[in-house]
Amino acid sequence: MDKDIKILMLVGSGESSLIMYNGLKNNFDVVRIVEEGRVSRKIFIQRRVKNLGYLKVLGQILFMMFNKYLTKKSEKRINALKKEYDLILKPFPKSILEDVNSVNDPSVINIISDCNPDVIVVNGTRIINESILSSTNAVFLNTHMGVTPKYRGVHGGYWALVQGDYNNCGVTIHIVDKGIDTGGILYQDSIKINHEDNFNTYPYHQIAKALPLIKKAVKDVYNNNFKIKERRDLKSLIWTHPTLSQYIYFRIFKRIK
Repeated sequence: MDKDIKILMLVGSGESSLIMYNGLKNNFDVVRIVEEGRVSRKIFIQRRVKNLGYLKVLGQILFMMFNKYLTKKSEKRINALKKEYDLILKPFPKSILEDVNSVNDPSVINIISDCNPDVIVVNGTRIINESILSSTNAVFLNTHMGVTPKYRGVHGGYWALVQGDYNNCGVTIHIVDKGIDTGGILYQDSIKINHEDNFNTYPYHQIAKALPLIKKAVKDVYNNNFKIKERRDLKSLIWTHPTLSQYIYFRIFKRIK
């Protein structure tokens, strides 16, 4: 254990943040957890329409509706993976939890200053503003559910499978910068799936792979003994949510669930 290493966590709501906290708490001194609220659905959709257009966003909304059914059908497999990988989802301790509307609220700068962490671990938040990143000398580390730079954005594991790029279906631990998953790569690894897996189970394989890597990265950063890995072999691409028609097409013709 490295209880001398103080960690501040900046997280979004969701299971992956709970898994990340419970995976780190016995190894490091997690001094504070800052959890941001969800973006309202209206604002979320408006931003998507601005960037992607009405038709694609409509297709994504239809997929999200269908995915509620797929999630329910996946419960048995998800529970099996949680047990297999010993993924723990105990709630955050209220004594160290701070709720904010956004990870970019000015109050977060004060929290960082007050905690004076050695490392800041990010999980599931929106893009962090430069004002937050530059407010401390601590390094921000993020777990990305995809192999960067080729699978930036969201659902990197799924899109790698769609591309038949099985070696790059995995996770990345990287330093956070002001871009979208563009920070320096510290560690990467791939996952192995089987016929029982689907869109909703891939992330459990990914976070299970990520936990030992983020622990290594925290220690490396603390000891100032980390090296940035260049992936010039991979084209930089950003991915978003699939539409319902895309999902159906890839499921039928590429057998990707």
